[in-house]
Amino acid sequence: MTPADDLPRFDDLQTAHARIRDRVERTPVEQYRALDLALGCQLFLKCEHQQPMGAFKLRGASNAVARLEEEERSGDLATHSSGNHGAALAMAATAAGRQAKVVMPANAVALKMDAVRRYGGEVIICEPNQSAREAGLAQLVAQGLIAVPPYDDADIIAGQGTAALELYQQTTEPLDDLVVPVGGGGLLAGCALASRALSPHTRLVGAEPAGAADTASSLAAGVRVKSWQPDTVADGLRAVIGVRNFALIQAHVDEVLLADDQAIIDAMRLAYEQAQLRLEPSAAVALAVIRGAPERFKGRRVGVMLTGSNIDTELFPWLDAMGD
Repeated sequence: MTPADDLPRFDDLQTAHARIRDRVERTPVEQYRALDLALGCQLFLKCEHQQPMGAFKLRGASNAVARLEEEERSGDLATHSSGNHGAALAMAATAAGRQAKVVMPANAVALKMDAVRRYGGEVIICEPNQSAREAGLAQLVAQGLIAVPPYDDADIIAGQGTAALELYQQTTEPLDDLVVPVGGGGLLAGCALASRALSPHTRLVGAEPAGAADTASSLAAGVRVKSWQPDTVADGLRAVIGVRNFALIQAHVDEVLLADDQAIIDAMRLAYEQAQLRLEPSAAVALAVIRGAPERFKGRRVGVMLTGSNIDTELFPWLDAMGD
């Protein structure tokens, strides 16, 4: 069986939702009139940046750890991550009485490295490229640790997709669009499963940095791009699209829109100015693509996954200045 054959189904999302109910927050769906006016559409913001460790990644990590408990597989855990998945796995592992070791690129945001350690994980630094991350994880697995992949994994995809399952439960009228940031593709793939089961007429839109456009390029080529040299401020979206993830995205996602770094930063500012939302770049990319295609979204009901709030204010000092 190839990874593309080992795909989660909607019932796996439902199982995951029940499994992690007491391990993650059921985050609110919020609306801000000022943002609606600024972007010309009605936004329904799924506030995953309000999870305890500041990102949606807690869903997938919690589902993976809970699944290991069900299978009575003991032992410490390992992964590679640019930040949020590592912190999420550290938190989920610590809660389960385990330790997580996280291979992180040398250019990862310091705040995210600190979060992994704060939640009980151990950080192992590697060169800032995909092959080094994967090689570091392979070494840990060879030492006997259990791998919990950051995105290309059925349990991770199912866990992340529970965010969309909740969004559809929390909105009373159908959404015209759902806009989801995409890096490795775990969240977008999971949202695709939820959308096609619960709201098949909703258009599913991936939001990707122009400097890390491997998903858009893969869809255009009809085959998965296996390597990419990302160059984007959205550090959480620098991973290459996963095999399982691409299979689901190719089958179910309607389009992927791109935003350059300046548009992403402008969207961060807009979110803070209009709604006091402190979003990391990887979350703001969703608002950036909406802002960049006003005719595409004009007057529509648009769900948005706000994926994280783990922002290094040394990189964006204006956030603190605006809060004064």
